[in-house]
Amino acid sequence: MHRRFLMLAALLSSAMLRPAWAADVTPYEQAAFAAAETAGKPILVAIHASWCPVCAKQRPILSQLEQQPAFKDLVVFMVDFDSQKSVVAALGASKQSTLIVFHGNVEKGRSVGDTNAGKIEELLAKSMT
Repeated sequence: MHRRFLMLAALLSSAMLRPAWAADVTPYEQAAFAAAETAGKPILVAIHASWCPVCAKQRPILSQLEQQPAFKDLVVFMVDFDSQKSVVAALGASKQSTLIVFHGNVEKGRSVGDTNAGKIEELLAKSMT
């Protein structure tokens, strides 16, 4: 009985680690992106590659920022640099580790290869207005 209680407590506490306001990260799909644009949402498109060391450094920074209340409405789309080449080209990106922010259908900023948490936060903030 005690063991079951500990397991339940562990499950509940791990579920609470990600606050309700944290942004949801989804693989990029044109229809979902267009819907977010039409709805006037703040959007982050992160172009990543599994082999990219800069992308690996960006992911925990983005995860932490996405959990902040200021970014509760941020819609995050991940574009796979290797398998979604047409999307990468359509977005005008040439490298993995590219971060692009939009507010609705207006691009508000982009960065390539940035791993500075403060600068990434500034970039995300541009999507809010």
